[in-house]
Amino acid sequence: MEFEAGHIYHVFNRGNNRNRIFFHRENYFFFLRKIKKLVLPYTSILAWCLMPTCFHLMIYVHRKKLPDRSKDLNHSIGQMLSSYTRAVQNQMKIEGSLFQQRIKAICLSQNVKIASAFYGKEFGMVFDSCLEDSSFPHICFDCIHNHPVQNGLVEILEDWEFSSYRDYYFERGGRLVDFKLADRELGIVRV
Repeated sequence: MEFEAGHIYHVFNRGNNRNRIFFHRENYFFFLRKIKKLVLPYTSILAWCLMPTCFHLMIYVHRKKLPDRSKDLNHSIGQMLSSYTRAVQNQMKIEGSLFQQRIKAICLSQNVKIASAFYGKEFGMVFDSCLEDSSFPHICFDCIHNHPVQNGLVEILEDWEFSSYRDYYFERGGRLVDFKLADRELGIVRV
């Protein structure tokens, strides 16, 4: 993954062979703590959703590397996944890869063409690839929050506990999302 400061990215991955990555409620909270510790020093979170077999983050990159560390954002994301994997392997008494080999990161704020096939139903996102590039962040924001409904986990968005949707629209008081930046970059105002 090649990140650039000042850009918005959709970062996501799913379980190896489409298997579960979250087995218990505490797994979700543990993963959120990993995001806070390892990803937030480099980024702001604009949206997130954790589901039994995948995770989605919309991040705004402030810096690729921290001045006092030799590691960069890529390394931190890798560390987040590997430390989470080790914890789940120990908890569940399992071996092998938990996540697919490569994490995906798509820049949503540069003039790039995103193949509509990539955002097909496989990842729960369907849209007209003729849209202007400037609309991709808004579409991604909505799609990230809509994943639990699309995948039949809940009937209405607010019923899914593990996404930032409740933080935006139901005053949950989540501290992971940077609401001011979401308003500035996407025009998304917390209700």
